Amino acid sequence: MSDAILIAGGGIGGLAAAAALAGKGIRSLVLEQSNQLREIGAGIQIGPNGFHCFDALGIGPQMRETAVFIDALRLMDAQTAEEITRIPLEAAFRAHFGNPYAVVHRAELHQLLLDRCRDSGLVEIRTNHAVTGYAQDGARVTIHCRDQPPVQGRALIGAEGLRSPIRAQMLADGDPVISGHTTYRSVIPREVMPEDLRMNAATLWAGPKCHIVHYPLKGGTVFNLVVTYHRDVEEAVSGRPVTHEEVAVGFDHVHPKARAVIEHGRDWKVWVLCDREPVSRWTEGRVALLGDAAHPMLQYFAQGACMAMEDGVALAVALDGAGDIEAALKRYEAMRATRTARVQMNSRLIGDYIYHPDDAKAAVRNDVMQAMSPQDWYDRLTWIYRSNGLPQDQGGI
Repeated sequence: MSDAILIAGGGIGGLAAAAALAGKGIRSLVLEQSNQLREIGAGIQIGPNGFHCFDALGIGPQMRETAVFIDALRLMDAQTAEEITRIPLEAAFRAHFGNPYAVVHRAELHQLLLDRCRDSGLVEIRTNHAVTGYAQDGARVTIHCRDQPPVQGRALIGAEGLRSPIRAQMLADGDPVISGHTTYRSVIPREVMPEDLRMNAATLWAGPKCHIVHYPLKGGTVFNLVVTYHRDVEEAVSGRPVTHEEVAVGFDHVHPKARAVIEHGRDWKVWVLCDREPVSRWTEGRVALLGDAAHPMLQYFAQGACMAMEDGVALAVALDGAGDIEAALKRYEAMRATRTARVQMNSRLIGDYIYHPDDAKAAVRNDVMQAMSPQDWYDRLTWIYRSNGLPQDQGGI
């Protein structure tokens, strides 16, 4: 498949890119380092911009059947158990943004993208292909993989995540930034969740140096539970099992109602949150970055998967009918770099000033957010949720 676009990484970003390219009649070859295609993690929140992408990728109807449509985003004060603000997500929200807000299991989204790629007939997927580097000669890109023969294609998209070898070769910008924020994840059955917290909402309990998030998944049969604490750790960790006792340390200062949610979590796994400084250059000749390889971000804006899917849609638009691959990849970079940098920066600010402030900063947060109406929130979020990430002249909304 030397005429194909090579995509390193078979996660949500890589498969979204392959599906988007297939929608334009462009062949791709996805190279995944693992021995099987699967998505690690549990639930993710999907804003309307994600649904704009689902529609562009051809999986909108299937996602609407799979996702859980929640009624509201609720921000609670973790110390007092009082509601700070609520953003309704029903008819007025959908009318304003043109699509809904929902939650979904990462594995369900990954499977829909995988099915779309396989059904297209234009996507080949190879596992056990761990990228080690690339070379290019102006007409072709050659990708090198551990214990595998080299693979050639018309272009290469690095979608291998936070520690992308392709980014390392292209930008040589070192290790990711370790935030020190430790996140623990669990999924608990509905019947185990405290009855008064089984609401159909994404609920955030915000407290000093910590927060708790929970929302329903899989038709409301389980709840996704995410607990984060500033433990100032200096080593990155990803998906390591931990004890319940470790998770609970440090939450004595939050309200018993919020703390009770943690008590019901089981089979916890831990991640240490990392990101990188925004950069404006993602391309080198016929090679480009996508998703977390290009713009890894903290979780606080709930936009990592949405930004990766937007990247895939923009990439396909840029490459559609392109005679000059290098110029097309520069167009893709120009479409995406500023928007994703804004989300990266906002993710840090939201963590500091909405999720985790204390004392006077928390009081300011409560005062400002309690004064905002639903329409105020809709207007504030229009820049991100009403867009599919494309410029207006390229099919943007």
